[in-house]
Amino acid sequence: MSDLSKFLERAEALVARLEVLLPAVQPPVDWGSSIAFRWRKAGGHGHLQPVAHPHKIRLSDLSGVDRQKHLIEQNTRQFVTGLPANNVLLTGARGTGKSSLVKAVLNKFHRQALRLIEVDKHDLIDLPDIVDQISSRSERFIIFCDDLSFEAAEAGYKALKVVLDGSISATSENVLIYATSNRRHLMPEYMQENLEYKHVGEEIHPGETSEEKISLSERFGLWVSFYPFDQDDYLGIVEHWLAELGCSPREIAATHEEALQWALSRGSRSGRVAWQFARDVSGRLRAASAARAKRG
Repeated sequence: MSDLSKFLERAEALVARLEVLLPAVQPPVDWGSSIAFRWRKAGGHGHLQPVAHPHKIRLSDLSGVDRQKHLIEQNTRQFVTGLPANNVLLTGARGTGKSSLVKAVLNKFHRQALRLIEVDKHDLIDLPDIVDQISSRSERFIIFCDDLSFEAAEAGYKALKVVLDGSISATSENVLIYATSNRRHLMPEYMQENLEYKHVGEEIHPGETSEEKISLSERFGLWVSFYPFDQDDYLGIVEHWLAELGCSPREIAATHEEALQWALSRGSRSGRVAWQFARDVSGRLRAASAARAKRG
């Protein structure tokens, strides 16, 4: 009897230690708590976590990308109304509004049951599990992969190809992939790969390495390219955000030279740089105004 008691005590101690290592049991997803979700991993197990405060940027807040807005808005409208629509790859210059545009269409169409799930590149291997969780729901889901790029032989590369094209099962009708990247083909390109190109008559055919890299980006039905802003576009974005942040027309007009110097110091005339400048200026103007009011 003593041996049995010792065995039970050791078994209970072992179970207690194992319970510490096991992931906590996740509650069912509260789909009504948010319009956006993140895929989170703990202890090798993933779950969908509601985003408490989604970034509710408006399409009207995005300037200098009218053609891109039209393409993404039209594709998303088709999707939420049950019409055929494409997976989207948004590529190009940094800070030009690629990820903001995805957030803006969520803000516009969430009342039509559009939802967004953000998945980190390292968790793309879990895409089949995510799709299985949402495929039977009535909502329409955009799986959002931001700043996407791959190195050779990454596990998420093949997982993304499977979800984009389907494997033995058809792709889910209520799921699209929207991805942003600074690379058109999502993978680095090397000079050595140019040596693989072959001449066939008058034509040039890429080698196997290049073909493999192109094969992933080709699975996105809609490519949307973004380009660096010129000076006028950049200043227009600055003016928009300064007005949104409460600056007067006179205050806005006086900031042009400083806005250009700010962009020069950053080496970029991007929408992100314009937003950062507007926050800096509006904060300083409001602080100066408060100081004057206090002295008066």
